[in-house]
Amino acid sequence: MQSRNRLFDDLARVANGALGVAAGMREEIDARMREQVERVLGRLDLVTREEFDAVRAMAVKAREEQEALLARIADLEGKLAARGNPQPVKRGAGAKTAPSKPKPKPKPRAKPDA
Repeated sequence: MQSRNRLFDDLARVANGALGVAAGMREEIDARMREQVERVLGRLDLVTREEFDAVRAMAVKAREEQEALLARIADLEGKLAARGNPQPVKRGAGAKTAPSKPKPKPKPRAKPDA
């Protein structure tokens, strides 16, 4: 009976040691995989979450300012129309300015005598 208990004790110690080794190997594999992923992501030139959030906040602020300026322009155009100026101001990327005078062509230079 005594031999069986010692056999079970030895088997339990071996299994416990094997579990410890397996846990250590798992941690080592996790660390290596994390290093590889960080190395690959480092080469991809990605932005951090903090940088993304900062740029997003700037874009939201710029959009709000643009909307406020558009409302102000509309208000000023309304005031101009009330004064008797019926032409609204064109705005945006497609707005054209008044045609400018064409630039005169430069006169050809005289060649020096050689």
